[in-house]
Amino acid sequence: MSGALDTVLEAVAGVFLVVGCLMSVAAGIGMLRFPDLLSRMHAATKPQVLGLVLLLSAVAIELRSWALVPVLLLAWLLQLLTAPVSAHMVGRAGYRTKHLKKETLLVDELDQVVARAALQDGAGAEGHGRESSGREPAGHDAGLDAAGPDGGAAAGPAGT
Repeated sequence: MSGALDTVLEAVAGVFLVVGCLMSVAAGIGMLRFPDLLSRMHAATKPQVLGLVLLLSAVAIELRSWALVPVLLLAWLLQLLTAPVSAHMVGRAGYRTKHLKKETLLVDELDQVVARAALQDGAGAEGHGRESSGREPAGHDAGLDAAGPDGGAAAGPAGT
C-alpha cells in the first residue's frame, strides 16, 4: 500500500511541478509579448504567484518533511506580499510618467484623480505662493488640498 501512495504523491508532485513551471513560463512570455506596462505588470504577478505556490507544494510533497513546510510557506507569503505591491507601485509610477497606452484601458479610474490634483496644484501655486512644477513639499497631499468630504471641490474662491 505504501508503494501505491508513493506513486500517487510523486505523480501529484510531478503535475504540480509541470503546471507551476508552465505558469512561470506564461508570466515570462507575457512580460515579453504584452503591449504596455500595465498588462506586463499583470503578467508578472498573477501567474508567477500561483506558479510559485505550485512549485513549493511540489517540493513539500516530494521531500515529505514537515520541517520544510513553515520555510516554504514563509517564502510563498513573502512573494504573495511583495509581488502585487511592487507591481502596483511600478504601475502607478508608469501611469504618472505616461508610460502606458491609454487605448488599452477599458476604464481609466485615475484620470479624474490626476486631473483634479493637477488643477489643485496649479490653483495652489497661485494661492499659496508655491511653484507649479508638479512637485509638492514633503508631507503635502495634493489630492486632499481643496477637496471636500465627498472628494469634490470645496466651496471657496476657487470653486465659485
